[in-house]
Amino acid sequence: MCGVFGVFDHKDAAYLTYLGLHSLQHRGQESAGIAVSDGYDINLKLGQGLVTRAIKSEDLQEMKGSLAIGHVRYSTAGGSNPKNIQPFYAHFYGGSFAIAHNGNLVNADKIRLELEKEGAIFRSTSDTEVFVHLIAKSKEPPPAHIMLHQNDKEFIPLVFNAMRKVKGAYSLVILRENQLIAVRDPFGFRPLVLGKNKSGSYFVASESCALDIVDAEYLRDVKPGEVLVIDDAGLRSYFPLEFPENAKKCIFEFVYFARPDSLIFGDWVYEIRKEMGRTLAREVKIDADVVVPVLDSGLLAAKGYSEESGIPFEIGLVRSHYVGRSFIQPVQSIRDLSVKLKLNPVKQVIDGKRVIIVDDSLVRGTTSKKIVNMLRNAGAKEVHLLISSPPVISPCYYGIDTPTKEELIAANKSIEEIRDYIGADSLHYLSLEGMIGAANKYKQKGFCTACFTGDYPVL
Repeated sequence: MCGVFGVFDHKDAAYLTYLGLHSLQHRGQESAGIAVSDGYDINLKLGQGLVTRAIKSEDLQEMKGSLAIGHVRYSTAGGSNPKNIQPFYAHFYGGSFAIAHNGNLVNADKIRLELEKEGAIFRSTSDTEVFVHLIAKSKEPPPAHIMLHQNDKEFIPLVFNAMRKVKGAYSLVILRENQLIAVRDPFGFRPLVLGKNKSGSYFVASESCALDIVDAEYLRDVKPGEVLVIDDAGLRSYFPLEFPENAKKCIFEFVYFARPDSLIFGDWVYEIRKEMGRTLAREVKIDADVVVPVLDSGLLAAKGYSEESGIPFEIGLVRSHYVGRSFIQPVQSIRDLSVKLKLNPVKQVIDGKRVIIVDDSLVRGTTSKKIVNMLRNAGAKEVHLLISSPPVISPCYYGIDTPTKEELIAANKSIEEIRDYIGADSLHYLSLEGMIGAANKYKQKGFCTACFTGDYPVL
């Protein structure tokens, strides 16, 4: 996962992008970058680590301009290399542009090889650079049925042509000297929202929580397959590709990745996550004394489970907020240590109790094993682990860094074998039907559930 943000027509565009990226920090912690345009030149600031480390206040003071885009990253394709920090910048015969990408292209390696055979030289290992080369070398005319605005006749057809060649998940923000462009793949895998503030500035972001921090109002989602152009002439939408029968929005965004205060795919993460917990309580009935969430992503599911079951809800694990999200740490050894740094049991809540512990997902099993052991050491009489999503049995190829099938514990062990490995008294998952039903209660339709089913919409 990554997070993208864009600003059009605000004198403090770079600073607002910094704030927006800070709100999207949960989507990536390896690096951050901002590109800003003053109408003539595009300037970049890139850095490793959290936003506050990657970009300093003195950097923002030097970044003048009313248009900007930004990116926070964790590596799904290309690894943790400084050369992969986005946005990427290019100058070519058609001018200059910067681009930032959330998603993953399933045919990036194939296209890269074809481009290299034609003489292209890549500076990074990120699949985002594939877009850069496809845009820069495109010479095909736009589709005959699309009537282009005068401002769009040179560059926008190049974006159309890149979209026709790539396959997979992409939510893009593209910055030109005087334009902000937002692009979403026709399946709509990754979220992308449009907002506007009272002074008329426009914003594009991965999640609506990034609009809140800049006092912008959510207008709508960028639609699947849409190319949204924003400039002094206003807003224009193009749909250059044929649409699939159904959108394939990533349901794992609702399960884990998105912030609970965000509006994505047209619905509130808070409500859907809580409904998953209620559904889990209807499916799995356990005689216990207390329901405890694994903070933070298991909080709302645990609250929903408690309300539906009538079992008291308590904060039995305290989280340190000075440690990042363990799931998206790039190295397993760091991930293991971060579990101990991140969570500590509250003995008064746990000691002598039959504890239901609720987490959003179980991927490798190493974190769950450590949590169950923590609770045992804190005096838990029984530990029942409940997961508010189905078993993860397949890798994600659309922008979430789930491991290979060999590393996914549910792909290689039965539920009973997993229970034995983590040391819980019982282990229960929310059913696939229950998860989809919980989301559909709030108007959602058309999900990608490939990590739970192995049914990939595009390969």
